[in-house]
Amino acid sequence: MEVRPMPSPSRIVITGIGLTAPNGNSLEEFRANLLAGKSRIAEIDVRHMGRHPAGVCDFDTTKYQKRKEIRNGTRVGSVSIYCAREALADCGINWETFDKSRVGVYLGITEHGNVETENEIHNLSQFGNDTKYWTHHHNPRTVANNPAGEVTMNMGITGPHYTIGAACAAGNAGLIQAAQMLQLGEVDFAFAGGVSESIHTFGIFAGFKNQGALGSHTDPNKASRPFDKNRNGIVISEGGAIYTLERLDDALARGAKIIGEIAGWCINSDATDAVLPNPERQAQCMRMALQRAHLKASDIDIVSTHATATAMGDIQECIAIREVFKDCPHTHINNTKSFIGHCMGAAGALELAGNLPSFNDGWVHPTINIDELDPECSVPGLVVNKPLKVPQINVILNNSFGMLGINSALIIKKYGVA
Repeated sequence: MEVRPMPSPSRIVITGIGLTAPNGNSLEEFRANLLAGKSRIAEIDVRHMGRHPAGVCDFDTTKYQKRKEIRNGTRVGSVSIYCAREALADCGINWETFDKSRVGVYLGITEHGNVETENEIHNLSQFGNDTKYWTHHHNPRTVANNPAGEVTMNMGITGPHYTIGAACAAGNAGLIQAAQMLQLGEVDFAFAGGVSESIHTFGIFAGFKNQGALGSHTDPNKASRPFDKNRNGIVISEGGAIYTLERLDDALARGAKIIGEIAGWCINSDATDAVLPNPERQAQCMRMALQRAHLKASDIDIVSTHATATAMGDIQECIAIREVFKDCPHTHINNTKSFIGHCMGAAGALELAGNLPSFNDGWVHPTINIDELDPECSVPGLVVNKPLKVPQINVILNNSFGMLGINSALIIKKYGVA
């Protein structure tokens, strides 16, 4: 019997981006603020804990949802719908005639449901803990697939939807899952990325505070300071970034603009510690992504770091980056959390989005809030406090790591680059 060789995997491209971040509700606004060095971190009242810095998104929830839908749904559902609808508008596809059964929704998340459960417990306490006051919306609000499911209901999508729980590597994981499903032929069009409503749960603030990992500063806009010698922890933020992904042939057939091509990826595990990252496994993750993309480390123009401004997390990632990119004088390193804090499940997807315009404008946005660089976080090519203009940007590697030792690296190429 003749054994037929497997066909080469389809090339997967990005054709649309929708986002909301603490410092922007469109890619244009977000990018402009990154190049201008503008952070936008607020102080919010956290239940049981007082005021803490946090990244708060300010987008129009009623742009794509009716008020009743907003009341019955979740904050993260509204983030997801806004980002997906903005990505759809950006990609230019004829949505009215497209077969919705061939559309997939793959969204990365960290925690989900904490917000709704905490709110219900608080509300119940005001009524003598009588469970008749517990909302009947609680179950659909708290199931893990809620953010992706709310998108399908809002947009009439009848293809597959689910969320990918991958801690703070989730944004990359959503994009990787979508690329794989497109290559397998499970769908013809995908919404993918990461979303988070983290600032609305006091539990995450309390958890980081009791770990000694909750960032603070007299100026909230300087509270998130990865690589700085005086960094003191994470600034918790909400947000979302959702992309439209297509097979290259399909995108070309409809004359779509192509923002970038997914060239390679890797997800692996440390298997060593629940919180402390393992630089050996992180380096391995980056190298395996490069191998899949058929690229060398020296081919990477920007490494978008995960660094969260924790004492050891930043150092461990820098060890991995120095190991992989030690002989790469033209590779530039930056960080986006210094602007927007840590958007948890949305972090990787948002940080990638902020760097993609570099393909066209040639600017590398900086890491801000570095007043005194920690010597242990010194890496060649780190762009500090001011943007850097370079001759060309062709390849970006996006790091995104998470608790329980999950690592992800995603490589995006400028379309048309060999």
